[in-house]
Amino acid sequence: MQNLVVYVVILPIVGVLINGLLGSPIQKRFGEKAVGIIGSATIGLSFIFAVLIFVNLLSDPSSARSHVMDLYTWMAAGNLRVSVSYLIDPLSIVMLLIVTGVSFLIHVYSIGYMHGDRGVFRFFTYLNLFVFAMLNLILADNYLLMFLGWEGVGLCSYLLIGFWYDRKFEGVNITWTGDAGMKAFIVNRIGDFAFLIGLFLLFQNFGTFNFDTIFGTAAGHFSSGSTTVTWITMLLFIGATGKSAQIPLYIWLPDAMAGPTPVSALIHAATMVTAGVYMIARSSILFALAPTTMLVVAIVGAVTAMYAASMGLVQNDIKKVLAYSTISQLGYMFLAMGVGAFSAGIFHLMTHAFFKALLFLGAGAIIHALHENQDLRNMGGLKSLMPGTYKTFLLASLAISGIPPLSGFFSKDEILGRAFASSAILWFIGVLTAFLTALYIFRLFILAFEGKPRFDVHHIHVHDAPKTMLIPLWALGILSVIGGWIGIPAILGGGDTFDRFLEPVFENAQAAMPSLFIVEPSTEYILMAVSILMAIGGVYLAYRAYLKNPELSAKLRKAAGDMYDIILNKYYIDEIYQAVIVKPIVYVSDRYLWHGIDEILIDGSVNGTGKTVRFFGRVVRKIQTGFVQNYALTFVIGIIIIIGYIILK
Repeated sequence: MQNLVVYVVILPIVGVLINGLLGSPIQKRFGEKAVGIIGSATIGLSFIFAVLIFVNLLSDPSSARSHVMDLYTWMAAGNLRVSVSYLIDPLSIVMLLIVTGVSFLIHVYSIGYMHGDRGVFRFFTYLNLFVFAMLNLILADNYLLMFLGWEGVGLCSYLLIGFWYDRKFEGVNITWTGDAGMKAFIVNRIGDFAFLIGLFLLFQNFGTFNFDTIFGTAAGHFSSGSTTVTWITMLLFIGATGKSAQIPLYIWLPDAMAGPTPVSALIHAATMVTAGVYMIARSSILFALAPTTMLVVAIVGAVTAMYAASMGLVQNDIKKVLAYSTISQLGYMFLAMGVGAFSAGIFHLMTHAFFKALLFLGAGAIIHALHENQDLRNMGGLKSLMPGTYKTFLLASLAISGIPPLSGFFSKDEILGRAFASSAILWFIGVLTAFLTALYIFRLFILAFEGKPRFDVHHIHVHDAPKTMLIPLWALGILSVIGGWIGIPAILGGGDTFDRFLEPVFENAQAAMPSLFIVEPSTEYILMAVSILMAIGGVYLAYRAYLKNPELSAKLRKAAGDMYDIILNKYYIDEIYQAVIVKPIVYVSDRYLWHGIDEILIDGSVNGTGKTVRFFGRVVRKIQTGFVQNYALTFVIGIIIIIGYIILK
């Protein structure tokens, strides 16, 4: 199995080296498709090896236990020893299959989407590098290697968001796509700083970064609710809010839509933004020992889910609707983590990867067909013009809305059930968010595909996506339908297969947590029925307001009054951050740190030293005149001074 793990991780780097070093001549000689095939093939092979690892894990009688592949010592200093070693267990293999599988489909889609772009080789180099960093993040068996992958995906996110660095981008306080990449990079550094401090505290308390040692001794090392473990988990959670775009560090994700659509699908829907959720799931025993942190995680997740869903209701940019949808769905995952439903959170992470990647890729096909137009107000009537995209987009829309028996229903219902067992308020927020989700996603669907075209049909000749783009759409469409069947609950005749598969990973965390209120089967049916009715209600309201009776949407907007403008402007959070945080920091940095400390103090001391030396040099230089009589006079004066000193003494 060790060789298979190495192949999975190394193959993306092979793609980076080939396309990074030879991509330009390959593109010129064999065409851009050759570059795309190389980049896609390396990820496809990684996925095949990941499947083989999964099969080996299932066939191994000890599959409930984890397997560590220790490759080599990375660093050793004193008591610190960190290895490059990979952990294979049920959690990491689930993430491995998601990352390599979805990444492969997006790579194939990118061959068609990036056709004609002069930087195709650079694009596939960045994509391969991202997958390599993400694989290190999810396979690491210690926090330091995880942090290396954590920072690696952040770097690749910056490179890919600003890929079209010479293009304009309509964002708050942002002019160029490169600025959007910089915004993502800086905001993530805030969370990463907290993450680092949390790692320092872990090392201080355990003397190691290895998961096995930390998780194996955490329950004996900390008492439940101890101050130290609360601080550690809170700092780790702040890091997660940055990477996974939760309140208050979510502001970078909507502007990240400046990047190419495959980037949005890969990084900002299916993989990178779920890193924070994965990190909490991997650290479940630590969070289970910190009930205060768990409560904070649940509240932040629930509030973020509803808050972002409200903004998705009114956005007109198709990708920004999906961006706020991603933030909202990530909030669902954090809600699951906060109420101790770790396997349910990972289950929703998996199903979300299928239908959200499909939604982004479908949006990319629409944008591609409409000559880069992303405004929903300039779409419509695409149902007959893009039948393949229409059908797959409908499947994804139904899945994210939680309509049974599609994948999103099972994962979302499990989270809502566990939330109800923890808090009726959290459950209510989750159900309300489910209603808003169905409403905004079918608003998008109807505005894009139904009705009459609102674009110039004489100059824009719309056609469906090519096969290189449609095949990944259909693959994700199938997964959006059946991907949740692996987690059908027992009350619906299933075997909770997904939960049982992940049970060995979370059993210590579950044992460390207080017992939750058990929901009776009759109550579960009622909760499930409420969830379905809310989803259907959201779909129906969208149908009535945006297709059957468009005047209704105008009435709803008028009834909302000023609140509509507030939500449309994203609650003015970007402007508030700009006024309260950015401008004061820039002012202090400019006036005091730059002009005060840098120019006056540091530059002044350095320049002052030089001026002092020059001054004394000019004074002393006058003694060296070159005239003998001046030197004789100096000798005489010196002799007189010495004689005078002797006499007076």
